Amino acid sequence: MNLNEYKWVSETRKVMLDFCSDLNPDDFIRINGFGWQSIRETLVHIADCYIAWLGSFVLLKTKKPITSKEDLKEFGLDEIKERFELVDAYVKEVFQAFSQQMDKPIERAIPWREGGEVISMTPMKLIMHTITHEFHHKGQIMSMARMMDYVPPNTDVLGTED
Repeated sequence: MNLNEYKWVSETRKVMLDFCSDLNPDDFIRINGFGWQSIRETLVHIADCYIAWLGSFVLLKTKKPITSKEDLKEFGLDEIKERFELVDAYVKEVFQAFSQQMDKPIERAIPWREGGEVISMTPMKLIMHTITHEFHHKGQIMSMARMMDYVPPNTDVLGTED
């Protein structure tokens, strides 16, 4: 995988975010009883996963990558889109900084967890984890939308232009 292939992930995310911009604002924050409860919370959770594993663990850019429940209440779609711009920047930086070391394990404590648990992960495995994590939750978001009588768009990689 490289940045060209990651572009497909970004393109499908844009389709999802564009779809979310057409949702009734009350539906965007409606508690649905599964996943991360609402479409908004699930989107922030997806971005936080990238920011935690790539921005915090791999790049050491932040020690607080997870959005608090209190801060989450302030997030609208514009703030979520900004989070995903940060995600894209972190992915790009990981690919650039570790281009020759994507399969070399990084051993360190998880920066946002107390207790100093040391783990060993490669940048490539963490990129794959964050992408599959995103697609898993994207499916939940599309299910939430269906439950609210929306017709979601195709957000599969096969739906991209390339």
